[in-house]
Amino acid sequence: QGQLVESGGGLVQPGGSLRLSCAASGSIFGIYRMGWYRQAPGKQRELVAAATSGGSTNYADSVKGRFTIARDNAKNTVYLQMNSLKPEDTAVYYCNARHPILIGLEVWGQGTLVTVSS
Repeated sequence: QGQLVESGGGLVQPGGSLRLSCAASGSIFGIYRMGWYRQAPGKQRELVAAATSGGSTNYADSVKGRFTIARDNAKNTVYLQMNSLKPEDTAVYYCNARHPILIGLEVWGQGTLVTVSS
């Protein structure tokens, strides 16, 4: 089916920026909805941003105006540009590919840790 490989996490100071990348292989990407989720210690995984193959995007209220999701269809890669980072953005960030029609058909990446701290 394919896999997702994230990169770009790390330690950044409050107010800084990071860009996460998620490269898809195999038969996924294309028509799939690509999303970024995050999970902080002791909290549930939550949707951060998603982008459909048609170009629609949506964001969690907590990141609107600071984060931008973008797809590069030629490279089968989705990015998450994160600006004005806050300590509460600290979490493991996961890439997700979800088929738009076949319910339950989705793939997760292994996750990449983002730590926002001075």
